[in-house]
Amino acid sequence: MRLEYDSLGSLTIPDDALYGIHSLRAKLNFVESGEKINKYLIKAIFIVKKAAANVNNKIGLLPYEKYRYIVEAIEKLIDEVKSDIENNTEKIYEKIIVDPYQGGAGTSLNMNANEVIANFALINAGRKLGDYDYIHPIDDVNLSQSTNDVIPSAFKIAAIETLRNLWAAFQTLQRELQKKEKEFANIIKLGRTQYQDAAPIFLGQEFGAYSQAISRDRWRLYNAEERLRALNIGGTAVGNSINADKR
Repeated sequence: MRLEYDSLGSLTIPDDALYGIHSLRAKLNFVESGEKINKYLIKAIFIVKKAAANVNNKIGLLPYEKYRYIVEAIEKLIDEVKSDIENNTEKIYEKIIVDPYQGGAGTSLNMNANEVIANFALINAGRKLGDYDYIHPIDDVNLSQSTNDVIPSAFKIAAIETLRNLWAAFQTLQRELQKKEKEFANIIKLGRTQYQDAAPIFLGQEFGAYSQAISRDRWRLYNAEERLRALNIGGTAVGNSINADKR
């Protein structure tokens, strides 16, 4: 076991754990719901962290020596979550241990990600887990960021990815309905209105109408994605970019 400290005192952390004291405090503090944080959201947080590291290095705030270890760690973590999503496995939950239902605006989740990235980066650097004097979860990994801009940005990125999956499913459904429109083009049936039999209609026409409805929904999904493209990142704690370089 290793000992980590914060403003409340200290806690013992398993020697091989990539999470740290803030993650463990959150796990101990909040009642466990039995649910897990969405994998797409976890992946999106890592994407935000990588983008932030890239910018912080580019403008000279994050030294390359630390930056390369941090980005290497994030890329491996993103690959791990992708694998979990594709294979329906849960390896990432050995690292992201906080409950989905937590106090604040996702502070515990943000800190869990920061600590995991920092400790993974320390492994890459050949250092001991918890050696935050070298790579720090807040001062380095969370540099120029806040929970209040990281988490909303990650939510939007995760929403866009899942929206695209839904859009692709709607596209497949529309294509199949169009096939049935042609297949049933010469089949006549009674139309229905006000719960009663009405004028005749081709069954293919019905399926053509279904296809058009799905087409409109695809357009609505596209418009929803467009509205999600404006990210909060860079606003930091209260939206005025405090503690973030103007570059």
